[in-house]
Amino acid sequence: MSDTNSKIQEQISNNSIVLYMKGSPIFPQCGFSGRAADLLKRCGAKGYFSVDVLQDPEIREGIKAFSSWPTIPQLYVKGEFVGGSDIMMELYESGELKTLIESTNS
Repeated sequence: MSDTNSKIQEQISNNSIVLYMKGSPIFPQCGFSGRAADLLKRCGAKGYFSVDVLQDPEIREGIKAFSSWPTIPQLYVKGEFVGGSDIMMELYESGELKTLIESTNS
């Protein structure tokens, strides 16, 4: 396992919610990342771990290989890959995202 994979695995293992995004939740650098952060906020996610892939090119490429998912943002909850912005929106609209986020508080 590469150092980048080890770092990603550690981030996902040590945090119940991890969002790999462009920018930060407060200052997103792309619309999809902004929407992902907004959906988490609407679902009551507080203090989740976010990774700005623009600050770390190795993570930016490494997370795509790690998840076999070609785009950013990427959401992980309890160590499981949930999906990107579109999947998050679908889960939000069905109520599943809120349930998933709330499960991290128990």
